[in-house]
Amino acid sequence: MDTNILNKESYMDHAATTYVDPKVKEAMDPYFCDNYGNPGSFHGRGLPVRESIAEARAKIAKYLNADSSEIIFTGSGTESINLAIKGVAFRKGKGHIITQKTEHHAVLHTCEYLEKKGFEVTYLPVDDFGMVNPEDVKNAIKEDTILVTIMYANNEVGTIQPIAEIGAICKENNVLFHTDACQAAGALDLDVKKLNTDMLTINGSKIYGPKGVGLLYLKKGVRIDALIHGGGQESNMRAGTENVPGIVGLAKALELAQENRAAENARLIKLRDRLITSIMDEVKDTKLNGHPTQRLPNNANISFLGIEGEAMLLLLSEYGIYCSTGSACTSRTLDPSHVLVGMNMPYELAHGSLRFTLGKRTTDADIDYLLKTLLPIIAWLRTLSPIKVKMNEIMKRKPVSYRERFA
Repeated sequence: MDTNILNKESYMDHAATTYVDPKVKEAMDPYFCDNYGNPGSFHGRGLPVRESIAEARAKIAKYLNADSSEIIFTGSGTESINLAIKGVAFRKGKGHIITQKTEHHAVLHTCEYLEKKGFEVTYLPVDDFGMVNPEDVKNAIKEDTILVTIMYANNEVGTIQPIAEIGAICKENNVLFHTDACQAAGALDLDVKKLNTDMLTINGSKIYGPKGVGLLYLKKGVRIDALIHGGGQESNMRAGTENVPGIVGLAKALELAQENRAAENARLIKLRDRLITSIMDEVKDTKLNGHPTQRLPNNANISFLGIEGEAMLLLLSEYGIYCSTGSACTSRTLDPSHVLVGMNMPYELAHGSLRFTLGKRTTDADIDYLLKTLLPIIAWLRTLSPIKVKMNEIMKRKPVSYRERFA
């Protein structure tokens, strides 16, 4: 491999987090040292800051086609999701919740927690592309169903769900509908009326905004219980002094994302498709994960037969290429990503996935550098792999965990 490329760097992990856009930072800066008043204070330092929060709330509401009073600021996307799901559950006291197997862990672990508290949860299957069938949602609704929560777009494979159709089904059956839009906020339409959603969650760090801030859209008339108690901030739904720089930054980030969405999506799709096509053409025994067309414009998740994703990830990192593996291995488990397993993927492929998520600074030169670096790495790792089966044989197998395989 050409050693001259070792001083290069390419960040392709924008689904994990993004840098703060300079225009966002510029909007936030005055609220650290100059406009530092508490928005709850009724004096010359506090009132202007309160007005800045109101302006940010109104700006966000505009892009969601919502009312300002329907926007609740939180500390993260995860907190927003917890507020939505637990808020409904605690208000109702009991009942049935519907979600699906490839949700973010913020949803899945919250639902698992509620199961321990006596709630019933249905985890719907997805197809091989990671898509939920709206008819499955309809068929799962029961008399005591209190909430359906389905993500807008998947964080690992980029599949975009038919949210508007699912939301319409929920509305017809008088069931509340929540969608996690954290990955979708920078690329997709957020009109909550078109999406037929009662609750929608967003965070700042996925759209070139600050970390540590998120929001929950809560449709007027929907009643949920608060999780954090204290002051009366955020209409009594989220106590604690507001993160003013974060809120201002989130509003600016969403403005930039939505205003430039069409042009940026077109640019990213061109780069993404070139990346996918080049890898699939040049490397045998590969599989594109997620829906081929109904996917986020910046997401390319590809599995490489017979190779551990972590090995590719670490070697690419040595060359300054930062991406992600679809495997969710931790010190406690060797099982592959729950998303890929949920999509009926055999373990030999599920363990060999890489997720490349492109961003504002990604260029054709980054794609060139990735291809020049990745292809020799794959060839070398495959010479070391003990897996010698063919792709058509692998795809006939059902998913199986390492525990099951080596039990």
